Amino acid sequence: MAPRIDDDEATEQPRVPLSRRRVLRAAVEIADRDGLGRLTMRGLAQELGVEAMSLYHHVANKGAVVEGVLEVVLGEILRAAEEVEAPDPADDWRAALRARVLAAREVLLRHRWAPRALEASTTTSPAVIAYYDGVVGILRAGGFSYDLAHHALHALGSRAIGFSQELFEPGGEEGPAEAPDAAAMAERFPNLAGMVGAIAHDDPDGTLGFCDDRFEFEFGLDLILDGLERRRIGS
Repeated sequence: MAPRIDDDEATEQPRVPLSRRRVLRAAVEIADRDGLGRLTMRGLAQELGVEAMSLYHHVANKGAVVEGVLEVVLGEILRAAEEVEAPDPADDWRAALRARVLAAREVLLRHRWAPRALEASTTTSPAVIAYYDGVVGILRAGGFSYDLAHHALHALGSRAIGFSQELFEPGGEEGPAEAPDAAAMAERFPNLAGMVGAIAHDDPDGTLGFCDDRFEFEFGLDLILDGLERRRIGS
């Protein structure tokens, strides 16, 4: 007679074995949901339903996890850049590079913790090198000399990979204890106050504190690309 199988045993799903990829994907999910600063080895183990010690078979420590999640995001960026629909850079290098940059940006908008982690990283990922190699390839196909392509990378900076350091970040976790006095601020900083007043007057639905992040990023990117095209033609 065959042994009796309980209903719970019959429906129990096989446990997915732990792997470095699974650990890092779970870490990315935590960072996306809670922020990278709240990612801990204990919390990661709980997310995976395992003991914390079992993680160390796949990642050496918290630092290795952080580098690993950056690898995951950079891999997504590289795939997005390679798969994006864009014209041949020999025909329109600006449109080709613009499409590549905005594809990378869409990935970073899903992982908003990643830009600061990239800035803080002390290692250069092969995926970053591959990404920028693609940027130089677009510039060269568009008629740039190596010297001008080198200057272009410096001009673009991190914007080439989809993000830029903003002067004001109103969405941060910390802010002033109380709102500053508007009249006093206007007297002390008349130029900024005038700009804010003009923006609020011309665009009542927008304020300096809550700019259209997409528009401002693309505005800056287009300025740089247009300037590089003028320099390319004149060189």
